[in-house]
Amino acid sequence: MIPRPKDPRWHAVTVLGLGHLRPAPGTWGSLPPVALAGLLVIGGLGPGAHPIVYHAALLAVCMLASAACVAFGEWAESWYGKKDPGWVVADETAGQAVALLALPSAASGGFVPLVITLGVAFLSFRLMDIIKPQPADWLQKFPGGWGVLLDDLAAGVYALLATQLIAHMIF
Repeated sequence: MIPRPKDPRWHAVTVLGLGHLRPAPGTWGSLPPVALAGLLVIGGLGPGAHPIVYHAALLAVCMLASAACVAFGEWAESWYGKKDPGWVVADETAGQAVALLALPSAASGGFVPLVITLGVAFLSFRLMDIIKPQPADWLQKFPGGWGVLLDDLAAGVYALLATQLIAHMIF
């Protein structure tokens, strides 16, 4: 049974309902940080021009989504009756924000490099979140909200590194 949308915990863990979009709810949950990073760069507030604003915005998203996972992850697992239910996507939002924290400087080189860099970060995160290389798979075994969150933060770190490497090779 799906919780009633008026429950604030539901809004927090589904990122305002994105977790109920199909197909691939985790993909939908990964999009807000990508959109935010893109808008910040386009608006002249990218990591090269205004690093404090850029990093503060992405860190805030990461911290809020992480807090939602830790605070309400156990509730979500209990409600849905399974570990790390698919409609909980705050973990994907947090992990994707990590992947975008060190956006390569190429992203500030115009619209096409920005789209390519954001696309690489997005696809790298989704791949790492799905295949869960160690220790991400092991971190998923933590109880409650920590298990929901930690594997995605690890996937975010892997994606950050992959994005740096790929951007360096392309640009």
